[in-house]
Amino acid sequence: MRTRRTLHLLATSAAAGSLLVGCSGAGGSSGSDGGGKTINVLMVGNPQMEDIAKLTESTFTKDTGIKVKFTILPENELRDKVTQDVATQAGQYDVATIGAYEVPIWEKNGWLHELSSYADQDTAFDKGDLLKPIVTSLSGSDGKLYALPFYGESSMLMYNKDVMAAKGITVPEHPTWPQIADIAAKVDGAEPGMRGICLRGLAGWGELGATLTTVVNTYGGTWFTKDWKAEVDSPAFKKATNFYVDLVREHGQAGAAQSGFTECLNAMSQKKAAMWYDATSAAGSLEDAKTSKIAGHVGYAYAPTVETKSSGWLWSWAWAMPKTTKKADAASKFMLWASGKEYEKLVGEKLGWSRVPAGKRASTYALPEYSKAAGSFGDITLKSIEAADPANPGVQPRPTVGVQYVAIPEFQDLGTKVTQEISAAIAGKTTVDKALKDGQKLAEDVAETYQK
Repeated sequence: MRTRRTLHLLATSAAAGSLLVGCSGAGGSSGSDGGGKTINVLMVGNPQMEDIAKLTESTFTKDTGIKVKFTILPENELRDKVTQDVATQAGQYDVATIGAYEVPIWEKNGWLHELSSYADQDTAFDKGDLLKPIVTSLSGSDGKLYALPFYGESSMLMYNKDVMAAKGITVPEHPTWPQIADIAAKVDGAEPGMRGICLRGLAGWGELGATLTTVVNTYGGTWFTKDWKAEVDSPAFKKATNFYVDLVREHGQAGAAQSGFTECLNAMSQKKAAMWYDATSAAGSLEDAKTSKIAGHVGYAYAPTVETKSSGWLWSWAWAMPKTTKKADAASKFMLWASGKEYEKLVGEKLGWSRVPAGKRASTYALPEYSKAAGSFGDITLKSIEAADPANPGVQPRPTVGVQYVAIPEFQDLGTKVTQEISAAIAGKTTVDKALKDGQKLAEDVAETYQK
């Protein structure tokens, strides 16, 4: 099994030979560290990571003498590069950002250092302050942490309060999907060029696959049962997918089959959609008056449900230490600092409280400064993360952890191929029945490996 997984992961990293753009955010160099310690950190090019690259030299390096050489890459390139480095045990990086999806897989393959022992020894880190669902998603089969969270997110419904008020509509704080479909129909065309809702339709296990899987979960469906029976063409999976496809076709944005997170963010912020269901991390952008036309006029509600009490997804970008590093002590000090309480305060004081990498610590939401900056969405974000259950996200037991994904290497390929077919159904090029029938065959092939 391990050999198969290793080969599969290596296959996904074929694009990793592309040129890298290194960011020496802390005075690191490609040569000798001059007798001191220099660690190499590979991370995804999100705003929170760009912030830490700017702050490290004047704070962490100044205090510890440990220099940090950052390499920052776009998400898809990051996944390819880190997979190649860790799976082949190349040992180029001492720390890398990975997600909740990779942790349980890579831990089983023996590729990562366990980090609970480091966190337990550092009382200032306060491991007990970390949000339980985030800890669960980053833990291995032995219950120990194999990555330290940098920030976390769930999913929620965002809506234009002015449009709802004009229509005399009150959006429930805990809506159901049928209620959202009804509201979408009523506000469709409320303003010139505005559609009732924006939903991801862009193929990809992390694009359409993420939002759709949360809908499947709450409609009573699952990709696989606990004993690895494929369920892609089950009645519940089919009902959820038909609902999703019909909703986005009837009241969703134009070109929905090509719309992912970025396109929906633009549609919502530019008043082209009255509602949007997506990541809680989007709230900060919607509330930015420099880029959003609805800043200060956005309402927030919990992820819509049907059969489950909650349905928000769970994700975290986190710091991991490959087993190949020869600088575990220096690397662990950097990770503990980067995921610590003091770093959050540093960001708030230096860059602004809205830029704090939140969603991982309970104490963050008790900070008056952060509470003020995130007043309209902070509470729902925190409660959505706390309510997420990666071990039991639906109505039946699961074979692996994961709310909006299945934590097996094959899911990257499976989820992408199935969502390609569903995206085609959104575009009117095929039917949901055919898409799920073809998807069932693919899922059965994956399931067979684990059944054996």
